[in-house]
Amino acid sequence: MALTRDFKETVAARVQTDPAFAQALLDEAVALFFNGEPDTAKLILRDLVNATMGFESLAKDIHKPAKSLHRMLSKSGNPTMNNISAIFVAIKHALKVEIHTSVVNV
Repeated sequence: MALTRDFKETVAARVQTDPAFAQALLDEAVALFFNGEPDTAKLILRDLVNATMGFESLAKDIHKPAKSLHRMLSKSGNPTMNNISAIFVAIKHALKVEIHTSVVNV
């Protein structure tokens, strides 16, 4: 019988060993957020925080309690725009990337 491991553990291990995967997750979270799917974006951000900096470090960076951040990034969480912006900034710094966006005609 094959050994399995928790999905979140698999994501965390891949983020730590594959910077392109981490960047792709961040890119997906940004795209989801701007395309009207904030609930899924929050869950991806939660996985990225867990896999990169952790909630305690994020809490220090953005001056919010770790428990509040856990709630914000839960499925039913409702972070303010200021908080979601601060979370995106902290993650991009942790990943050492920049985020560029553009608006295109459809």
